[in-house]
Amino acid sequence: MFSDADAAALYDLLNPWEPESRPSDRFYDELVGAADSVLDIGCGTGAMLHWAREHGHTGRLTGLDPDRAALARARRRDDIEWVEGTAADAAWRAAFDLATMAGHAFQCLVTDDALRASLAAIRAALRVGGRFTFETRHPQARAWEDWNPSNARDLTDPAGRALRVWHRVESRAGDLVTFTGTTAEPGGRVLRVDRTTLRFLDVAALDAFLAGAGFGIEGRYGDWGGGPITGRSREIITVARRM
Repeated sequence: MFSDADAAALYDLLNPWEPESRPSDRFYDELVGAADSVLDIGCGTGAMLHWAREHGHTGRLTGLDPDRAALARARRRDDIEWVEGTAADAAWRAAFDLATMAGHAFQCLVTDDALRASLAAIRAALRVGGRFTFETRHPQARAWEDWNPSNARDLTDPAGRALRVWHRVESRAGDLVTFTGTTAEPGGRVLRVDRTTLRFLDVAALDAFLAGAGFGIEGRYGDWGGGPITGRSREIITVARRM
């Protein structure tokens, strides 16, 4: 069997945190490094906060995630606070200078109610003037068109098993895309199938939700180098500030 713990370990292999070589990771790392207190929402296995602590961050670092197996890996460092829960569960009040949702975690908020509740909790957790930064895939780039078995990846997982990993879109309804992620042996025997739904909001929709929650836009970028959003941008990168 391919357990939740196996899946969490595989996630780290597929998504290494490398600020020195990956512009997206460097973007977040610079913001985290400049903040005295950070809440990482959807922290997963904790790689971003691990890196920050290992590279000299001495302030408060807190990770929040609903995935117990991912948090078990995150808790390999005990000098960071780890909390099980979703964004809407955040119960802190004016405790952080920066909140982050990296790795397109924001797109997991698929209903209006979930978005509003999450943004309200995030705003409450920030001090006045605190920042909330996240990225979403720009719907114009139609990223889901690449999520198909022809783009399968072959690799060896941390346990030494040869694996093949691929995605397949099941449905698209409005701004929601539902897809599966399959982990299999190279010969085709399926070990695990995970189903995910993501929401693809455009700039106008994002800004309406943020304004309704009491955030102003401090920065908005279409690439990790800080360029503007254009007709070819694949990302909507937002730095919002609590008003």
